[in-house]
Amino acid sequence: MQKFCYSLFLTLLAIGAWAQPASSAKYAPTAEENALLWEISGKDLQQPSYLYGTIHMIGKEDFFLTDATKQGLEKAQQIAFEIDMEDMMDFTKLMPLMMKAFMANDTTLSDLLTEEDYALVKEHFEAVGLPLMFLERIKPMFLSALGGEDMFNMGSGEESQVVSYEMELMQMAQQRKLPIEGLETAEFQMSMFDSIPYTVQAQMLVESIKSGDTGDGQFAQMVELYKNQDLQGMQAMMADEASGIGGYEDLLLVRRNRNWIPVMGKMMVLKPTFFAVGAGHLGGDEGVVALLREAGYVVKPLK
Repeated sequence: MQKFCYSLFLTLLAIGAWAQPASSAKYAPTAEENALLWEISGKDLQQPSYLYGTIHMIGKEDFFLTDATKQGLEKAQQIAFEIDMEDMMDFTKLMPLMMKAFMANDTTLSDLLTEEDYALVKEHFEAVGLPLMFLERIKPMFLSALGGEDMFNMGSGEESQVVSYEMELMQMAQQRKLPIEGLETAEFQMSMFDSIPYTVQAQMLVESIKSGDTGDGQFAQMVELYKNQDLQGMQAMMADEASGIGGYEDLLLVRRNRNWIPVMGKMMVLKPTFFAVGAGHLGGDEGVVALLREAGYVVKPLK
C-alpha cells in the first residue's frame, strides 16, 4: 500500500515531465541562461521570489542543492510545489485519489492489448514482484510509473537509493515551519489522465517497457544534464521522449503552465515564495520562465 502511494505521488509529478520544443521566442531562456534556479522580481513585488526546476527522482549520490538555492529557500516565507506535498503524504487524502487510479466500466489491461503485448507487460511486472492479476484494472499511465524498479523502491526506508527533490525540499520547509502550497490540486492532475484514451495509455505503457533496455542510460544522461544545470539539454532530451504522448502536450504541459502564472502572481504578492516544479516546465516559449516574463516580471537565472 505504501509503495503504491509513493508511486501515485510520483506519477502525478511526472505528468509534466515532458518539455515543449526549444524556441527562439524573445521571452524564452537562452543557452547562456541555463540554470535551475531563477529569481522573480519586478511588477508588483516588494521582495523577490524564486523558481526552481526539479528532477523528480535522483540517486542519493547525485542529489545536490547549490548555495544559491539554499539561500533562496532561506529568504522565502512559503514554498509551493505543483501539488500540495503535505496532502500527498496524508493517506486519508490519498485514498479517494487511489480509487481514481482504476479504469471505468470494468475495463482491463487485457482488453486494450494484443496477446503479445500483454505477455510482455505481464513478464515485466512479475520481474519487479508485481503479479499483473492484481493490476488489471489500473490505468496504464499509473502502471508506467508503478513498474519502474527505481519508482517501486521509492519510500522503502533506509534501503532506498533514490530520493525525490520534492520530498527533500518539503522536509527542509517543514523544519523552518514554512507554509506549503500547491499550484494545482491532485484531483485536477488526476482528471488529465481521463482525457487520454485508455488505448493510448496502454500503448505508451508498452513502448516504455520496450525502451526499458536503454532507460538506465537515458536516466543517467538526464541526471548529468541536470547536475550541469543544462536546461536546454534537458529540454531537448525530454522533447525527444515526449513523442509518445502524441497530441497531448498542450493538455499535459502548456495549459498547466499558463494556469500557474496568475496563481504564482497572487502568492508572490502576499509573501516571497519558493516555487519548485519539474524542470521540464521551465524552458521554451510556453515555459514558466517565458510566461512570467511575458506577464511583466523580471526573471533572471542564478547559479
